[in-house]
Order: sequence, then C-alpha cells, then structure tokens
Amino acid sequence: MKTAPKILALAALCGATQIFAQTPPAAPVTAAAASAPVPPLPPQAPDVAAPKMDPKTGEPQAGFIGAHAKFVGIAKENMAKLLFLGDSITAGWGGQKAIWDAAFGQYSPANFGIGGDRTQHVLWRITNGELEGFTPKALVLMIGTNNSGSDSPEGIAAGVTKIVETIQKKSPATKILLLAVFPRGDKTAQAATREKLNTVNGHIAKLDDGKRVFFLDIGAKFLEPDGTLTREVMPDLLHLSPKGYQIWADAIAPSLAKLMQ
Repeated sequence: MKTAPKILALAALCGATQIFAQTPPAAPVTAAAASAPVPPLPPQAPDVAAPKMDPKTGEPQAGFIGAHAKFVGIAKENMAKLLFLGDSITAGWGGQKAIWDAAFGQYSPANFGIGGDRTQHVLWRITNGELEGFTPKALVLMIGTNNSGSDSPEGIAAGVTKIVETIQKKSPATKILLLAVFPRGDKTAQAATREKLNTVNGHIAKLDDGKRVFFLDIGAKFLEPDGTLTREVMPDLLHLSPKGYQIWADAIAPSLAKLMQ
C-alpha cells in the first residue's frame, strides 16, 4: 500500500508528458511570412503627376528620388541657360560629353533625364522642385516613348500637354523646343508602336504657338530611306549611339541658336 502514492504520481507524470508530446511545435516564422506581400501597383494616368514606384516595395523608387533631389539642387542654383528634360534617351547625353560640350557647352546646359521616366514622372518632377526658381532661356523636351506600351496616343499627348503647360506656369519666360517622340523598334515588328507614336506626335505638334512653344520632328533623320532604323544609330532600336546623338545635336542646332538669342 505504501507504493500506491508513488504509482499515482508516476502515472500523472506520464500523462502530462503524453499531452505535451501530442502538442505540435509552433511553426518557425520565416522572412516571407513576416512581411506581407506588396499588392499590385495601381495604374498611373499619363497626365497626372506621380513618382516612379518600386513594384517590390510599393514605395517611390530610390534611384528616381535620388536623381530628382540632385536636379532640384541644380535648379536652385539657377545657373543653366539650357535645360534638357526627358527619359533615358535624354539621360544618355551624360555619356556623350564631347558631343554635348561641342554642341551645347556655350549655353551652360543641364540634363534632367531619368531612365524609364514616363510623362507622369516628368510631370511630378517639375511640380516638385525641378523648376522652382529656375529660369532657363530654353528647354528641350522629349518624352512619351515609355508610355507607348500601356497608354493611348490621346493619353500620352495629354501627358505631354500637361508638362508643357506646367513649364509655362513655372517658368513663363522659358522657350520650349518640343521634340516629336523619336521612332523606335523594327519597322515591321513594331509597326503598331511606330503608328501610335506618330499619332502622339500629330497631337502634340498642335502645341506649337510660334512664341513660347516650338515643335520639331527630327525623327526622319534617324531613319534609312526605307524607314528602317539601323543599329549603328540605335543599337537596341531605342537608345542612341554616339552617331545618333550627333544626329540629334546637328538637327536641333539651328532651332536652339534662335531660341538662345
């Protein structure tokens, strides 16, 4: 009888052990479980100012914000007399110093081009400091090719129009050399994109008022007689080679000479 308490205690201990053994261990918290997935980014209207967003974080893209901050600093200095505004095609002037200096150096130029920019991104930039207190004598604008995959010709033209109107509001004395969106892609395979951009150019050509806005279409200068683009001018049929930038510089030189007087 003296052993009964010991037997009962042992039985109770075994039961508790069995209960704990049957309880599944907590699942380890992984990095994927700890962070909620970023929902798809909503579409951006081409004529509504918006920063470039990072689809992985849902936040403004760091490189875009950094470049923008640099441009705001240049704008505050108000030293440049000629401003280039656009996307990666414009930003590419940064790798063509010899051509840039020879063609535009006399005008104290600045380059506000950011790769991947669409009309809404340029619009956001100039409404958030890139034209504050900045009064360049002339501004060369070429934007819209990155909108061509998702936006209608009318939407892209509306975005360009909004940019032009904002420039005029921010810097009324600045004359705008508005360039037609350059041709891109294979003549046959990308015929629909070519046609869309031609329609855009037809719309924005109407912004030329002969006083403050001057439209210029230099696209044909990049093309062969049969309408094709060569990789000698555009290696990826979008971005320019040194030869392409020289064509650009030569094509706008007479217009700039007048605007910079």
